Amino acid sequence: MKLIKKESIPVSITNKPGAGKFLLALGLAGAMGAPVAIAGVTTKQIENDQASTGDVLHYGMGPRAQRFSPLTKINKKTVAKLVPAWAFSLGGEKQRGQESQPLVYDGKIFITGSYSRMWAVDEKTGAEIWQYDHRLPDGIMPCCDVVNRGAALYGDLVLFATLDAKIVALSQETGKVVWSQKVGDYKAGYSATAAPLIVKGMVVTGISGGEFGAVGKVEARDAKTGKLIWSRPTVEGHMGYLNGKENGISGTLNATWPGETWKYGGAATWLGGTYDPDVNLIFFGTGNPAPWNWHTRPGDNLFSASTVAINPETGKIVWHYQSTPNEAWDFDGVNELVPFDMKKNGKTIKAAAKADRNGFFYVLNRENGNLISANPFVSKVTWASGIDLKTGRPIETDNRPRNPADSDDGMKGEHVFAAPSFLGGKNWMPMAYSQSSKMFYVPSNEWGMDIWNEPITYKKGAAYMGAGFTISPLYDDHIGVLRAIDPTTGKIKWEHENPAPLWGGVLATAGNLVFTGNPEGYLMALDDSTGEVLWQFQTGSGIVSSPVTWESGGEQYVAVLSGWGGAVPLWGGDVAKYVKHLNQGGSLWVFKLSK
Repeated sequence: MKLIKKESIPVSITNKPGAGKFLLALGLAGAMGAPVAIAGVTTKQIENDQASTGDVLHYGMGPRAQRFSPLTKINKKTVAKLVPAWAFSLGGEKQRGQESQPLVYDGKIFITGSYSRMWAVDEKTGAEIWQYDHRLPDGIMPCCDVVNRGAALYGDLVLFATLDAKIVALSQETGKVVWSQKVGDYKAGYSATAAPLIVKGMVVTGISGGEFGAVGKVEARDAKTGKLIWSRPTVEGHMGYLNGKENGISGTLNATWPGETWKYGGAATWLGGTYDPDVNLIFFGTGNPAPWNWHTRPGDNLFSASTVAINPETGKIVWHYQSTPNEAWDFDGVNELVPFDMKKNGKTIKAAAKADRNGFFYVLNRENGNLISANPFVSKVTWASGIDLKTGRPIETDNRPRNPADSDDGMKGEHVFAAPSFLGGKNWMPMAYSQSSKMFYVPSNEWGMDIWNEPITYKKGAAYMGAGFTISPLYDDHIGVLRAIDPTTGKIKWEHENPAPLWGGVLATAGNLVFTGNPEGYLMALDDSTGEVLWQFQTGSGIVSSPVTWESGGEQYVAVLSGWGGAVPLWGGDVAKYVKHLNQGGSLWVFKLSK
């Protein structure tokens, strides 16, 4: 008998009805036993996640993270009949911000929660199947709330990152730990909150901690075992590794970082990445260089405030695009790069888009990183007047905070007012791309800040910023704005304003709807062509998570986590008064159409 090689994934033998999708592996007869079913999620299924409507297998509803569903049963005509099917409480007192995106597979919904917790919930009834509470040590140092943004599925495992900088793989059936690997030293300020990326049987992760001088990196591990395959730092001068051997430093030592500033250079990869099988590249955004005080590190400071494209086989950087060289405002560049095919001037371009915290909406060629266009997507950008399309570099204004060494006491540099604020034109909350309307739907915020620089020296485990700031809203009646953006022109088609800042993700569907939530607690469905709110439901706490949709038993469902928190109430400055009345919570809501 000829053996057929199949993708190597964890094996569980089952004859249980409804055990989920599986591959049939042919085994030898007789002494070798009868054929067995290999249960679990495969690379092929993950890459096809966006087109597969009966489950949600990956963060972003597929590794490209377009957050688009081809389902149409819930549409502009029927959405008024959307009602709760059930709700599940996360319980306890550990509520804080609930930023997780649900995953749906084999009759279960998998969600993560604040303080590095995870649940498996029955898809039909909302009954808890199991709960995992990660044991966190004292002394963790998360920058921006104790959030977790979601998990990953591979084989019969569900994997997620923890606040003490570990990756943990659990059994989907039992919630028991299968393996656990350390990705950083939490005592040095490293942590992890992003949903992992699954690429070719590898679990690919970034790291948080730029405010503590933690050096950003992207790492790939065998998803079955946790064994490290490659590691790629995102600050010049640091060594990469492949299969345990040196694999070349990132960039060129001291080319864009003077002296020893590269050793604690930040550029954290805290939001996670995307992957496009068409060009076989992994895309990660990188955060602010450390410290915030830009006077201490003259130069472009690669690869901070950038997007890096990495070869998944070698772990080497193929191309990079830096949106904010020598970054001075904590704009980061960590926002997700979303691959899409763009038709322009009769040609189809393998493009990708990024709504950067610095206030510009970028479209790049995802094959080589070349800039195609860059346009402001917020109403006020003070730090640059535009982006030079020939060089790809910003055309800066004189809006950098001043050197504290030039002040009378040497302790506080002259402040400037900058917009956007350091929380960004768009922060972590993911945008969506509709394959129906060909538009991007971008959750954005209108705010600015007074910012100044201060002297700073690196100390392990201590904040490494060297700046002060006060955030203020730009307008009296709104801060958040959901915008529909045409990537071929950069023009905004419509806007939906929201009083409080928007801090949750977006879902687009072929039913010509856009779903998102607001801190006031409403899950909303908007007309994708006009921005009109067609339906909304009060969930009881602020929504700072990302909705998903799938179909089961002939019905279409929508799910979202509710639970106010995140960075805004911690760092919000004058904005805090707009959200101080909002209550925390923790619940998963699932909706379907009434009969």
